Amino acid sequence: MAYDTPTRLRELRRAFHRHPEPGWREFQTTARVVRELEAIGVDEIAVGREALATDERMAVPSDADLEPWLERARDAGVREDILERTADGHTGVVAVLEQGSGPTVGLRVDLDAISMAESTADDHRPAAEGFRSVHDGYMHACGHDGHIAMGLGTLKAVKASEFEGTLKVFFQPAEEISGGGKAMAAGGYLDDVDYLLAVHVGLDHPTGEIVAGVEKPLAMAHLTATFEGASAHAGKAPNQGANAMQAAAAAIQNAYAIPRHADGMTRVNVGQIEGGTASNVIAEEVSIEAEVRGETTALMEYTRTELERVLYAAAEMHDCDVTPRVLGESPRVDSHPALRSLVGDVAWEVPGVDSVVPTTDLGVSEDVTYLMERVQANNGLASYVLVGTDHPTNHHTPTFDIDEDSLEIGVSVLANTAIELSRRRP
Repeated sequence: MAYDTPTRLRELRRAFHRHPEPGWREFQTTARVVRELEAIGVDEIAVGREALATDERMAVPSDADLEPWLERARDAGVREDILERTADGHTGVVAVLEQGSGPTVGLRVDLDAISMAESTADDHRPAAEGFRSVHDGYMHACGHDGHIAMGLGTLKAVKASEFEGTLKVFFQPAEEISGGGKAMAAGGYLDDVDYLLAVHVGLDHPTGEIVAGVEKPLAMAHLTATFEGASAHAGKAPNQGANAMQAAAAAIQNAYAIPRHADGMTRVNVGQIEGGTASNVIAEEVSIEAEVRGETTALMEYTRTELERVLYAAAEMHDCDVTPRVLGESPRVDSHPALRSLVGDVAWEVPGVDSVVPTTDLGVSEDVTYLMERVQANNGLASYVLVGTDHPTNHHTPTFDIDEDSLEIGVSVLANTAIELSRRRP
């Protein structure tokens, strides 16, 4: 089963690839998804505020960052009713397809792109074949364009099948900044889901290989901290200042000295620092961005608590104030073995699949775990499926691309799994 034809899946993927939008700013992307859903003829389309819990959103950009993307969407002809429902960082869609009595199956795909300039090299296929990003400085460098196409394709395939039950597809915003999963999980549409599938392409698995469900995604928290001191002349009266740069430097140095934990792996990294005005001025304000990860949610929370302790201690040492803030977060949740087993059985019957891996460690973080956690808390089952795709360079690089043959394989695995779930419990 496929969304009309493999050619149509490629066309959809390329359309989304040309118009990448970062987290909470996926206005054109949301509108295109709605347009496709209306053409498919689903029973309900919840857009923006209707699909999300507003207060649970994380890492929402400022109005100054949101507005240019909203105006760009308006200039591109996006319908005003869609812009109204998605304004102020409320992107995303939930599609509901009802086909009789039976279980409720969910599928989560993500919408957002990465802040990265796409390659213009002649051997980069999107550039050579005319579907390179039209938004300078942003690109689909992780395969979310393919995920969206597979989500739409799965809906179309299930609608045309003997599936009995309800299929809900969650088109989630802001995955790359770990900002949208919690809000979508709390939006209400997930509460009656019996089985949840999530999907990602690639991650070093080749075309034709399916991972039935991953384990050990790292729990993660992304933080920012602003140190505030007092400026002074660095030559004449440095003693009259409170050096925010020194405070930030001490915090960075000591962050990497946080003790590892006996219960498992932890990670900490400070990836950005910004502040100061001139070499002869004691810095009054300096901000850093950092992240912590853990093999379990508890280990991540341990590392986050220790990092916050380091931040406050460094500020006090240099007579500064500091304000830490968690921008995004995601817990550790594993795929359920029974659902993994069913996905694997289904995948072996799909043309083009030549390898099925029962499970593998994800090794990175993903805020779909909020949705998986919600389903499992309601006694449902969840699995995060990997659809292999040959990619010439790694994810999050300017030359990332996918093998578009993997799109049809992914649709068939996901749609056939939903159909099988309507027949029997795993």
